[in-house]
Amino acid sequence: MLANPFILGLGLFARLPETLFLAFFAPQNGWRHFLKSQYADPTFQNLYRWNGFDAALLIPYFAVMIVLAIYGIHRYQLAYLYFKHKKNYNPEPPQRFEELPFITVQLPIYNEQFVIERLIEAICAMQYPVDKLEIQLLDDSTDETQRVASDIVDRYAALGHPIVYLHRENRHGFKAGALDAGLKVAKGDLIAIFDADFVPPPDWLLRVVHHFAEPEIGMVQTRWTHLNRDYSLLTKVEAILLDGHFVLEHGARARSNDFFNFNGTAGMWRRKAITDAGGWQHDTLTEDTDLSYRSQIAGWKFKYLPDIECPAELPIEMTAFKTQQARWAKGLIQTSIKVLPIIFRSNVPRRVKIEAVYHLTANLSYPLMVVMTALLIPAMIVRFYQGWFQMLLIDVPLFTASTLSIAVFYVISQRELFPKTWMKTFLYLPILMALGIGLTVTNTKAVMEALFGIKSAFARTPKYSVAKKGEKSKAAKYRKRLLLTPWIELAIGTYFALAIVYTFTNNNFFTAPFLVLFVVGYWYTGLMSLLQGRFERWRSGGANTDESSPKPFPVGV
Repeated sequence: MLANPFILGLGLFARLPETLFLAFFAPQNGWRHFLKSQYADPTFQNLYRWNGFDAALLIPYFAVMIVLAIYGIHRYQLAYLYFKHKKNYNPEPPQRFEELPFITVQLPIYNEQFVIERLIEAICAMQYPVDKLEIQLLDDSTDETQRVASDIVDRYAALGHPIVYLHRENRHGFKAGALDAGLKVAKGDLIAIFDADFVPPPDWLLRVVHHFAEPEIGMVQTRWTHLNRDYSLLTKVEAILLDGHFVLEHGARARSNDFFNFNGTAGMWRRKAITDAGGWQHDTLTEDTDLSYRSQIAGWKFKYLPDIECPAELPIEMTAFKTQQARWAKGLIQTSIKVLPIIFRSNVPRRVKIEAVYHLTANLSYPLMVVMTALLIPAMIVRFYQGWFQMLLIDVPLFTASTLSIAVFYVISQRELFPKTWMKTFLYLPILMALGIGLTVTNTKAVMEALFGIKSAFARTPKYSVAKKGEKSKAAKYRKRLLLTPWIELAIGTYFALAIVYTFTNNNFFTAPFLVLFVVGYWYTGLMSLLQGRFERWRSGGANTDESSPKPFPVGV
């Protein structure tokens, strides 16, 4: 007679506590045996001895970890300064103009045919007296954007808008050269600048202009928001990254009277603050940060207004995002080499000089990450055989300073912006940290080129006028060829995947979650770079052969 399965199940359920007890406390197996054998068995205690190989491996490893931890501690400091000086922020101008000044709005573009009409429509809808406004469309385009932009400008000019079309036959100086050329013929004492993918609200000029009633104010920056934040996982993570910059970095530096930078768009300059600093210069890829520091060294004060939002389009493709990040990484290192000696010789306070070093050299962390990547697995093996207590004693503080600070930094920024929904940020933290790791190869190349003085063209970030989830892009028009970098990223990701297998074969389970971030990061950036857009090419019957803009820096994007 067969046993009743229900009665049998009840019997097993009744013996479940006994079963779990035996599994855990069994003498030769179970978790208790594993934990005892790995971390409580003193048989081989104190048998490990340092040798030259281990020292040669661990000294550079810990040197890199300490430097990364120092930059991580600085993130905590920015959060502290943000809250400490919170009362210093006043969104209202202390005084107002009795008569509004003349403003020139500059719109530098380069092969932006998909967003140009949206841009001009938004600019011409801005509220400001027409007799005190001038709009310059500064076009360096080499494709049909020239015709599209010229026609749109003619149409709006015919409707009475004070807009002019200025086209250069060469890209000398790139964006900085275009802004400088426009400044030479500009009529305004105040200069507002918007990139092609921005859509400023109608009241933007009127809300910003009165802050220049204070004669010492040289520049006012407003906060970027995101038209296509919810388009994809990538754009959601990009939005969190930028929010951290615009909330905590800008907020902390502005409130504590440290130097901070104009972000190249969604800001307004006093013309004299530009000329006093030596004007727009194009020897770096971040001409905005370069000019910002030179202007503040010359004595001009900057304001940051996070309450005034200016929506913009986030890159929707990994290749475009990597191009943008590499340009910023290289440009900031170029700016640090150029500007930091001037800052050190200046009379600005010491704390301002220290903060400038942190700000302008932060991207040195990418080459350091390459070193750490190369040393991580062998160092992990050596550290494991040294003992778990030593690993916790040294590694946990370094991890808290370097890695945990990233999570804290971005969670705080989201809590400030979205007090009701900020908890969702925790869902995106793993991919955010993985994406930062995945950018290491591309950004390291950018940083090393800056350190060795290798020049490269200003590679603009493609824009496609895509805002809603599922909306089809016209990305094929400006999609770039892919070279070696994605394959390097995939290879490094595979290396860490094999390392995870090794950790499991040696019962070192606790390091696996950390290594998973490296696998996900490198595979995510590599696969997205290789596969994004392939289906569109297959549907269209072949690859895009229209190279209307030159292949951008860096390799692989």
